[in-house]
Amino acid sequence: MTRRIAIIGGGITGLATAALLADRGDEVTVFEALDDVGGRAGSWEKDGFRFDTGPSWYLMPEVFDHFFELLGTTSREQLDLVRLDPAYRVYHEGEAEPFDVVSGRDAAVAAFEAREPGAGSKLATYLDSAGEIYDLAVSRFLYDPYVSLKGLAHPDVIRKLGTLLPLLLRPLSTHVEKQFSDPVLQQVLGYPAVFLGGSPYDAPSLYHLMSHLDLDDGVLYPRGGLVQVIRAIARLAEERGAVIRTGSRVERIITVGGTATGIRLADGTRIEADHVISTADMHHTETVLLEPELRSRTDAWWDKRVPSFGALLILLGVEGELPELEHHTLLFTKDWKANFDAIFGEDGAGTLPDPASLYVCRPSATDDDVAPAGHENLFVLVPMPADPGLGRGGVDGAGDAAIEAAADAVIAQIASWTGVDDLADRVRVRRTISPGDFAADFGSFRGGALGLAHTLGQSAMFRPGLRSKVDNLLYAGQTVLPGVGLPMCLISAELVVKLLDGDISTGRLPAPLASER
Repeated sequence: MTRRIAIIGGGITGLATAALLADRGDEVTVFEALDDVGGRAGSWEKDGFRFDTGPSWYLMPEVFDHFFELLGTTSREQLDLVRLDPAYRVYHEGEAEPFDVVSGRDAAVAAFEAREPGAGSKLATYLDSAGEIYDLAVSRFLYDPYVSLKGLAHPDVIRKLGTLLPLLLRPLSTHVEKQFSDPVLQQVLGYPAVFLGGSPYDAPSLYHLMSHLDLDDGVLYPRGGLVQVIRAIARLAEERGAVIRTGSRVERIITVGGTATGIRLADGTRIEADHVISTADMHHTETVLLEPELRSRTDAWWDKRVPSFGALLILLGVEGELPELEHHTLLFTKDWKANFDAIFGEDGAGTLPDPASLYVCRPSATDDDVAPAGHENLFVLVPMPADPGLGRGGVDGAGDAAIEAAADAVIAQIASWTGVDDLADRVRVRRTISPGDFAADFGSFRGGALGLAHTLGQSAMFRPGLRSKVDNLLYAGQTVLPGVGLPMCLISAELVVKLLDGDISTGRLPAPLASER
């Protein structure tokens, strides 16, 4: 029997869920509050510049491959993927020369050895461990809905307990510092915690597996930007019969006797559904879209959650070339711990680190279509406290004064550290986005940029699951299993399909999906 399914949110999770369920023959409608799909993975254009407004790293390519294969296609058919060389560049405070990180085992080992004698062989061992744990995570952890804990009793997991337990209990920073003494190398290996919305001083060292992705596998870029991933998935969903409605804000999940029966839009329209899937932040879903007695988590529970860092995003259209920057460039401060303490620690609550460790994406280094000829496209991300009260951004300096002043300081820092002294004078387009915007536009928990940070208490079986106490209502996206980032959102969509079919297994669905109808 065809199921009527209402999906709240047109970000990557909502679109991916729609594509998979429509491919199975369900009657699927996506309701997106904004005027375009993509959510945090959005796009913005002005004066010939086109900016991604969210994710900019294409990692875990096999997750994308598997998702597209479920739909009977491939990543290569849907995206024009190019490999970045170098993978990224690092500027360290006080050092004039940058450190280029080249992907591939041999190149990475050589780069580490040149920086710190003996670090090459240590990196090889480190990456062996990272690859092994990554393979275990994909096969046993990431696709597990954790409806039961039977998957943790699998022989593959039991055999690795002696390795896994220390990695779970030791912070990533400690794990790295015990093996490498050079501060830049420590930061290169600790930075993956930021991909997970957290700090290397709090993220379990199990997440050293992330270094397998950038140092062993390499970093790819979909020509046209990460928005091409969104467009491809939206296109596949609509080709399979899903309906995508933008400008359709959901105001309430309708329930009868503790069962979800549909949704009500802000204009009063009621939509009946056999199942409701909310890919909005779980906190927003529970505190705004549901009656208090139907919430799965209490206010006290949410008070103890750790959101991801907030983010100051700065989109810059710059006249002239910027060869000092690679496609991906990282700027690291000397006192990294103080930097993260300012973001997550109580003493630094509400303050933007100064100077700040930050990330700059220059897609125009690879892609001619994101900026006019003779110009550069820059996307700057500065982790900051998750606090909507810090203000909102704007276009061409029209944001709140504190946000624009912080952006000015960041632009000056980039100019000073990279040797582009006239950077500020060459800016032709500028937009800032801040925690206040994340809260207002996406209903983001405390204005966090990514969802819940991947601390030990918010990972795997300790992370909120997809099931609600309301029958026929499921959650998906980066505040629930399996976690933050585009690949995790694709997996979350697959977990929805599994749970709707009563499948609580720990593995991937077989591809192509249509054959399973």
